[in-house]
Amino acid sequence: MKSKKKVIVALDSNNINKIIRLVKILKQDVFAFKIGYQFFYNFGLEGYKKIYSVCPKIFLDLKLHDIPNTVEKGLEGIFKMKPLFTTIHISGGDHMMQVSKFKKNNTKILGVSILTSLDSDQTKKYYNQKNVKKLVKNFTLAAKKNKLDGVVCSPKEIEYIRKEVGKNFIIVTPGIRINSKIKSDDQKRVQSPKKAIELGADYLVIGRPITKSKYPLKVLKEINKTLI
Repeated sequence: MKSKKKVIVALDSNNINKIIRLVKILKQDVFAFKIGYQFFYNFGLEGYKKIYSVCPKIFLDLKLHDIPNTVEKGLEGIFKMKPLFTTIHISGGDHMMQVSKFKKNNTKILGVSILTSLDSDQTKKYYNQKNVKKLVKNFTLAAKKNKLDGVVCSPKEIEYIRKEVGKNFIIVTPGIRINSKIKSDDQKRVQSPKKAIELGADYLVIGRPITKSKYPLKVLKEINKTLI
């Protein structure tokens, strides 16, 4: 599934018509579009189908996290929707990850390690581990052992995760910022697009720097140029 196109544009908006227009403008220059909670809880399956009809290259990022049977049934529904990628939380445990390998067709399952909004103080509080690097490494190795197709991790963990998992394990990276000086941001562990790819990411999730721009296609094309 490796592609020359590396950018996954996050469709975070409450305006379905605006989103559809954006997808039409950007679809030739992206690897995929990410649909997450904000979109799915506002527009549901019908909204998903509208985007899919314009561009079927979708990363359905619903981060499933529940008992194994519930996750298995949820994934069965997701597989019918035929996204390129979908996500589950690695912290759901071995059995939960193992059910993801059944009946998945061509959808790749990515494990979510430590959310990019968490810094070392937060991981110490909730995981009793201040070393984010160690946490992400352990989660990633568990994902690979349980036959997931890849992981979602922040730019700060890419390099050493790539060394641990080798070439054929997908790394998708959020926390990408064009202007690292932005002060109002809920992402704590960020990096530039070019640097993230150089470190070993396969695909980059980018939302606001593109979608909030007056000229989103121009911004996307400029990012793509830096990745050649």
